[in-house]
Amino acid sequence: MTQTSRKQSANTNQNKNQNQNQTEADTDGLPGPVAVLRCAREQLAELTGQTVESVSSFERTEEGWDLAVEVLELVRVPDTMSLLATYTVTLDPQGDLTGYRRVRRYERGRADPPRPGGG
Repeated sequence: MTQTSRKQSANTNQNKNQNQNQTEADTDGLPGPVAVLRCAREQLAELTGQTVESVSSFERTEEGWDLAVEVLELVRVPDTMSLLATYTVTLDPQGDLTGYRRVRRYERGRADPPRPGGG
């Protein structure tokens, strides 16, 4: 590889990193969804001492962010019997956790009952 092609490759990688950072931050200087979700997972795990499995929903609001987060609360064998919980989490516009509440607790292997109308 020539020195010129190395510089072009380095510039391409730098542009990719800049584009990725832009998707993580909005134009108003506030963190974007990816950064907020990462922050929320870390903060909730630290506060509860539990393992965050996933974020099942999120929404930007006028006050910041509202999320639904799935947390592993109790490990059991077999794994399908482990207890999970859904927490509602609120964050300010900068992505700092302002509150959380457990709203549901369930076994990993159990699905919610079907809703009328197929929903």
